[in-house]
Amino acid sequence: MEIISNVSNTNVIEMVMIILGWLIIVFLAYRMYRKQIVKPKVWTIPLMLIVGLFSLSMNLKMLETIVKVPILPLGVWILYFVFKGKNEKWQTYRSYAWLGFVANFIFFASTLLTIPLHHVIYPKDKLSVYISNVENASIINIHPSAKDRSLSKVSLIKQLDTMRQEAIYSDQWYNETLMNTESNKRNERFPYLLIGTSSKWGSGLHTLVYIEDDGKGILLSTPKRELYFRSQDSIMEGGE
Repeated sequence: MEIISNVSNTNVIEMVMIILGWLIIVFLAYRMYRKQIVKPKVWTIPLMLIVGLFSLSMNLKMLETIVKVPILPLGVWILYFVFKGKNEKWQTYRSYAWLGFVANFIFFASTLLTIPLHHVIYPKDKLSVYISNVENASIINIHPSAKDRSLSKVSLIKQLDTMRQEAIYSDQWYNETLMNTESNKRNERFPYLLIGTSSKWGSGLHTLVYIEDDGKGILLSTPKRELYFRSQDSIMEGGE
């Protein structure tokens, strides 16, 4: 069960694209090896590729994802100086060093493909992507204003695909919670935490799920963003 859980919290699309990228690199290295008259020792090829991967890169943010764009082939320069004065060996290993640098662009391209694929398969505006498995779901009180209520799994499952995403009014909620009540009588807007759930298999999403005091609102908090969903009926027993 632990292994399955770990896999479900991994971005499967990203893993597949990385594996595909390495398969392309291995194929290209194999073609180079077959064409060479003077062949290097096989065990040195992965070493050349790994060193060749080192590069000076520039970080770009695309759709909430940081991607690295390679600029300078540091690994190739390192190997050039290592083989300086050994022209025959450098001629043998040079193509693998450059393939290592080119591998950065292969992984860059795979990342560019991963981003739209992930958004299509795991839409960010669908609550069921963040809350998929509710078999072991329950709620815990995280604020003194929370009442003794329990989760209605039937209601939650029924409304997962129908809850509407709404705007987050941070300033208004802050004023209602902190500014308009006495400090010892404040009611937290989201006094419950939903636990025991998991995101959609392969999404790699890690989310904290807060439930509104009336049981009809869900606030999702991820490392990159917050989303608010609203339902017609309460997902808690006695939540009206």
